[in-house]
Amino acid sequence: MCKGVLDFTIVRLGECRFPSPLAGVRFTRDDERVLYHARLEDIKEWIAGGADPPAMEAAGPREKLFFDSSQLACGIVTCGGLCPGLNDVIRSIVLSLYHHYGVKKVYGFRFGYEGLVRRWGHKPLQLTPDSVGRIHETGGSILGSSRGPQDPAEMVATLRELKISMLFTIGGDGTLRGAQKISKEAARQGMSLSVIGIPKTIDNDVSFVQKTFGFETAVAEARRAIYAANTEAEAAHNGIGLVKLMGRDSGFIAAFSVLVDSQANFCLIPEVPFTLERLLTELKVRIERRAHAVIVVAEGAGQELLEKTAERDASGNVRYGDIGTFLREAIKEYFQRAGMEISIKYIDPSYTIRSVPANPHDSAFCLLLGHNAVHAGMSGRTDMVVGFWNHQFTHVPMSLAASERKKIDPAGVLWNSVLASTGQPWDMR
Repeated sequence: MCKGVLDFTIVRLGECRFPSPLAGVRFTRDDERVLYHARLEDIKEWIAGGADPPAMEAAGPREKLFFDSSQLACGIVTCGGLCPGLNDVIRSIVLSLYHHYGVKKVYGFRFGYEGLVRRWGHKPLQLTPDSVGRIHETGGSILGSSRGPQDPAEMVATLRELKISMLFTIGGDGTLRGAQKISKEAARQGMSLSVIGIPKTIDNDVSFVQKTFGFETAVAEARRAIYAANTEAEAAHNGIGLVKLMGRDSGFIAAFSVLVDSQANFCLIPEVPFTLERLLTELKVRIERRAHAVIVVAEGAGQELLEKTAERDASGNVRYGDIGTFLREAIKEYFQRAGMEISIKYIDPSYTIRSVPANPHDSAFCLLLGHNAVHAGMSGRTDMVVGFWNHQFTHVPMSLAASERKKIDPAGVLWNSVLASTGQPWDMR
């Protein structure tokens, strides 16, 4: 990354004048930074030039606050698809607002950004420590969710009516772009509104964020599907297990799931092209040699093999073809033409994975995300997301987080590890 390309400056609403009610904690200084680059060779040019290398603002509680917590009302909204940990984040935000800062008015807006538009008729929920006490034990979101944009002026009007000064938006890149519009509209109207994003994507594809919540749970659940596929494949002569996992544009779930047990023989992801002919040829070689095989495919892989569509979902994403069923039928036809009898089992656990509660590690991660989101909002920061980079919590401008999807580098360590685990050829074209 060249000098001057990255700007990690966080927008602030104004001077912090109120002392924090927190006691006995380590306050984070405003000048604390987390390096963007982790390797010495990547920052040598800055060191040689006497300049500071790119770095993100460190997250954490501040000694001085922008908002008077006794006069504050806050809102929370969850958008997009379901993901393990949504309820954990909601709970963490509510408990931190109440117990750390004494905020008593917390509204939960229902069914995504629709809940911020009065004409949809979704009455907001009053969130309290009692009402969120055990929600982390269940999957989904107690606030519900939806996709698609809403009019920023209408959403800001609702926030103004409820005297809300801090809005927490939990969602992916589409949600973050919507949050940016809310932030800009509030600024245009001269309203001091802090908009803090908590990046939510089960695909782990938010830029400048090392890991998103729910990802570890998704990998753990995907492992069950791969185990089942391998068990079925080994139990049949010429058995083939085919598992389709989430990953529209990034194959992180597929890649990490393959590394868990080393039971998959082929991993297909959006970042690495393959041809049907090469895949089927290699699969036949595997079956002839070992009499069973397991294939893991991310939902966005191999889309160039499918019929193109102009359809889009409510979030504006192109509707992808079903690569899983396509491969299942292609594999059947190929081996039938080859005169080889096979037994193929197809598993698509996507909605099962999305709906489960977060595992213990994800749950703890969600708690800390929520705490750091509240700390950021109380200090008057806005138009930002709480990130996690180089194993530390950070502040990231929404513009950077929503700029593009994070992807697997085909020449990087992760993909090379996948190739070593599966034994598949590095070039499947």
